[in-house]
Amino acid sequence: MRVKKIPVEMRRRRIQFRSEPRLFKRVLWRLREDSQYQRSAVQLVFVLLCLWIGLEFHFFMEWGQSAGQTPFVARPPGVEGFLPISALISLSYWLRTGIVNGIHPSGLFILLAILLVSFLLKKAFCSWLCPVGTLSEALWMLGKKIFGRNLTVPQWLDYPLRSLKYFLMAFFVWSVIGMDTDALKGFIYSPYNKMADVKMYIFFAELSGVALLTILVLMLLSVVIRNFWCRYLCPYGALLGMTSFLSPLKITRNKTTCVDCELCTRACPSGIKVHNATRVMSDECMSCMACVEVCPVKDTLHVRASSHSRAIPTWVYGSLAAGVFMAVTGLALLTGFWHNTIAQDEYQRRFHELHSPLYQHFRGEVPAYGPHD
Repeated sequence: MRVKKIPVEMRRRRIQFRSEPRLFKRVLWRLREDSQYQRSAVQLVFVLLCLWIGLEFHFFMEWGQSAGQTPFVARPPGVEGFLPISALISLSYWLRTGIVNGIHPSGLFILLAILLVSFLLKKAFCSWLCPVGTLSEALWMLGKKIFGRNLTVPQWLDYPLRSLKYFLMAFFVWSVIGMDTDALKGFIYSPYNKMADVKMYIFFAELSGVALLTILVLMLLSVVIRNFWCRYLCPYGALLGMTSFLSPLKITRNKTTCVDCELCTRACPSGIKVHNATRVMSDECMSCMACVEVCPVKDTLHVRASSHSRAIPTWVYGSLAAGVFMAVTGLALLTGFWHNTIAQDEYQRRFHELHSPLYQHFRGEVPAYGPHD
């Protein structure tokens, strides 16, 4: 597409970061001025954090499965971020009773942090913090590098496929809403839920052939189609997409200075027609800032609270995404709601009886259990 010639006074200044000879200052400069560099840095930090949590949890599992023969390593509370159903049930129980349960308390606060980020900053969690989102992005970028492009799903198929994640979200949310307070409490304090993170680890450590094939298919689809899992199947993404409609901060286009180059639309990994929008309202917008970064005209594409409000610098936006998440989870740590109340000897007992029916899950229900189970 032919781009209109942009007058010199309208051109956005392109910074030559290599002109700074000192590496430390050059990195700080890029973190402030280059949103995609900053986003990659935040993604890397959260991926490393998840890997650290995974390593700690692995050593905890070794201790539990060895009946205490290996040195004890405390279970990392952050692993509860990978228990979304338990967190959703904890959220419903907390809203109804005001009680933060002691089984998976950090899971509740991680969910609250994610929802707050989405409420304030649209789906910034997906593109800035989520490790699955980072993996998905890495896969489609790899596919683009290998094949030169990614496949574009036609609209007649794209819309029905996008609805799948909303059906999944509706199923989980409706199921939780339909549970009364006693049922919520029964699930939360069940032996199954107490060991849900352990069961999750075993599932991935001992993948069945079907599960492995499913993961490989999803990864291959993510190589050729941008953000396949996030766009079509992630119920978390659907929930955050709904929440993001309430976000006051949205990418806003100045129609009077826009030159209709459509670079913003081509840069958008979600396929949003940014060049036609005054304010990007789409539930698929992940606030990755790729469109803002590529815009060649100054004061044309920014994040704003309204069409006439002051622009939010991209480095502030990215800092808020990480900062809000860390603030909420840090609050849980400071107030004593980060670590669970399951004692070391109880964990040892439950590891020993893990294969009993008490720790199975049948069609959304947990088995009946007694006060000493």
